Amino acid sequence: MKFWSIGAIGLAALAAIVGASYSSPEALLAVMVLAAAGVGIGWPHFLGIPAKKTLAVLIGLPGIGAAITATYLPAPGFLDWTPAFMAAGVMAVFVMQLIRGTGQAQRLESTLGSCAGVLLSGLGAGWIACSRFVGVQEMVLVAAISAAIALLAGLIRWPDRIVAPLGVVGAGLAGPLAGLVFSDIAVIPAAIVGVVVGAVLMSFRRLVILRGAPLGFAAALGMGLGPVSAVGSLAYFIDKLLIY
Repeated sequence: MKFWSIGAIGLAALAAIVGASYSSPEALLAVMVLAAAGVGIGWPHFLGIPAKKTLAVLIGLPGIGAAITATYLPAPGFLDWTPAFMAAGVMAVFVMQLIRGTGQAQRLESTLGSCAGVLLSGLGAGWIACSRFVGVQEMVLVAAISAAIALLAGLIRWPDRIVAPLGVVGAGLAGPLAGLVFSDIAVIPAAIVGVVVGAVLMSFRRLVILRGAPLGFAAALGMGLGPVSAVGSLAYFIDKLLIY
């Protein structure tokens, strides 16, 4: 699959997150559970590592657990259990690799890549925390618009030296504009959100380029949902630490 398929999956995920955040907590929980499951299923395919079904469970479950606890834990500890779920997922990956035994194919790549997948899956709970936080209520929308601009920039088939700065700058400009239109967020914090989100998404675009090989649907699913999941926690912590 091409860049457009990964971008389309990411944009669809962002639209679902924004729509669910304005609907109900249960709707947003359902979206993030599906996103965590999608990351779990797709990430091992993107990495091209063995034991994909087992790793899908080990990667997806921490994100599902983090999403559930972020929905129902009282404020302000929305993400109090998220590190525990991530740690459990990482330990489970190591145990699984020990069970596979010495000399198995791609053992190191599988371990490191799966641990990264666990982190991506768990960070998706940040979208729920961002939606529940009493700071800037429209932060979910501002972060999603910035991410959408970065994803759209990533679809351009130009060299990275052009597209990467374009995506970061575009997201950095989209954040303040979205903030001015939809909320009372200050320009500089909104720009920080946009730049950080854009930089993260452009980094994942580089991963796709370095991989080189064509992507199947499952791999595109993991790469489309993984970075979108990650930027939710970034938006939450920027909202909490720099704005509120």
